[in-house]
Amino acid sequence: PQWSNYVQEALGWKNYAEAVWWIHAHTKDKKWSVPKEIRDTWVAQVSEQTSLSAQNLVDGAVDVQWFNRIYQSLKGEKWQKIMDAAKYASSSGGHKRSELFAQAMLGEIDPKTLITRVTDKRHQDAIRALGLLPLKRGKQREKDLLNRYQIIQEFIRTSRKFGSQRQTSEKLAAAIALENLARTAGYPDPQRLEWAMEAKSVADLVEKPQTVTIDEVSVSLSITDGEPVITVLKQDKKLKSIPAKINKNPEIKQLKARKQQISRQASRMKISLEEAMCRGDNFTASELQQLCNHPVLSPILTQLVFMGEGEIGYPIEQGKALQNHQGEIQTIQSNYLRVAHPYDLLKTDEWHLWQQECFAKERQQPFKQIFRELYLLTPAEQATKTLSNRYEGHQVNPRQALALLGKRGWVTCPEEGVRKTFHKEGISVWLFFLEGFYTPAEVDGLTLEGISFTKRGEWKSLNLEEVSPRLFSEVMRDLDLVVSVAHQGGVDPEASLSTVEMRSTLVRETSRLLKLNNVQLQNSHVLIKGKLGSYSVHLGSAVVHRQPGGSICIIPVHSQHRGRLFLPFADDDPKTAEVVSKVLLLAKDQDIKDPTILEQLL
Repeated sequence: PQWSNYVQEALGWKNYAEAVWWIHAHTKDKKWSVPKEIRDTWVAQVSEQTSLSAQNLVDGAVDVQWFNRIYQSLKGEKWQKIMDAAKYASSSGGHKRSELFAQAMLGEIDPKTLITRVTDKRHQDAIRALGLLPLKRGKQREKDLLNRYQIIQEFIRTSRKFGSQRQTSEKLAAAIALENLARTAGYPDPQRLEWAMEAKSVADLVEKPQTVTIDEVSVSLSITDGEPVITVLKQDKKLKSIPAKINKNPEIKQLKARKQQISRQASRMKISLEEAMCRGDNFTASELQQLCNHPVLSPILTQLVFMGEGEIGYPIEQGKALQNHQGEIQTIQSNYLRVAHPYDLLKTDEWHLWQQECFAKERQQPFKQIFRELYLLTPAEQATKTLSNRYEGHQVNPRQALALLGKRGWVTCPEEGVRKTFHKEGISVWLFFLEGFYTPAEVDGLTLEGISFTKRGEWKSLNLEEVSPRLFSEVMRDLDLVVSVAHQGGVDPEASLSTVEMRSTLVRETSRLLKLNNVQLQNSHVLIKGKLGSYSVHLGSAVVHRQPGGSICIIPVHSQHRGRLFLPFADDDPKTAEVVSKVLLLAKDQDIKDPTILEQLL
């Protein structure tokens, strides 16, 4: 009651509500010792205010833009009343943390004092707050940014002298500090700050491998084509692995740890770039050039299509130019570029040419871009205007469906449904179920009903044509994944229509390159006219039928496809490999030697 009286005396409900949620977001107990219903409500409501996950907020991450937006509407005295009242809504530690973070963002803490608390006392909330201090302006900005980044990295390095439990907590604090620093510096993704800062840290491996020699065995770590590689030599003879007697040597363990760190960094880069494409993030021309000089990131970037104002292509010449699907090179003139989304390629009317070039050059993209599934508004959705019933009637396994959606940024709102908020666009998307909404334990299955879009924090449904086609497509892609993977009773091959379209394109391009004239595409089937008979292969399930006749049993060995069948993206997709390999096998059925298959054909 005292908390409520304080804030209502300070200002009206409309302005203070968002401030209340900011305070709550940064004062929650780390142990999540609150009832699940209250926790879920808190997660759902806070997710509407910020793109940061609930766990990130509990760990100490701060949405700097959210804080600045609140503070500008409250200013000095009103904000102070909110902070004074906050102690009644949190533990003492939680209140001190939120107070420290607020003071850091307002520049009310001397940087030297904060750095001393980090270096001398190893105060973990102080290292988190270090990333929140306003950066110096002008020419000193980059120097200040680099200095703080180095302090955080030194904090990580010196944590090695402590026990494993303390090392874990300090690494988490440092990781959150880096994220806070990135947001303070204006990076839309903390990874992009790390890329910019870490380019020099791996440059030594490009120029010269890092080598450790023990008992005539030399173990070297180098970067080849963007991948960290460990090479073991004994008297100039290459060994398959590190000998057991030196495998636990501290220097060898450090070398292996560095390799693992670079591999994880490369994996995070791919995820971050895919998210940047989905969000439509801009890269400055100078930033792209800087990233193209990163030894790990450069091979990834050169396999992605970027576009600017009237420019489109793969980055070449250290990011100074773009090369299109015809091989034409154009020096970058645009100030900003972004990773092209399939909708962007569709608008150029040359999407199919980019797909052909990808096959001809055997490009393997780090994630699905050129062959990514694209979802456009259907006539039915244009007619309903505010509601999409594209997946109406599909029944899904509740636990599996909600887990899949959770990994893709959707949150469960008790008694409301499932929602995902796109903070850059200020739009929330709602998924409705025929049964209303229940917890996974209360029902055997959930039946999808409809999808609608609203402005963040509002309830009125938007016209679907007002929603960005890129955003709409990514939402439908999430739902397509759910109805395909979590479909009640197993995978429904008819559900994932966009996947069928993608496989259709792969089969068409493969047939064109191999000059297979006996392969035709018809809806969701591939029709093949072989020497021993005619066949159909379903693009969703990969089931083979003879025409006329029954099904033909061809058992795939998925591990044998890896590395032997070209797919133009790095995603592990054994079902697509199975479909393409069966088409190629049956197109030349006269060459089949397997007796179990021949027995069914003859």
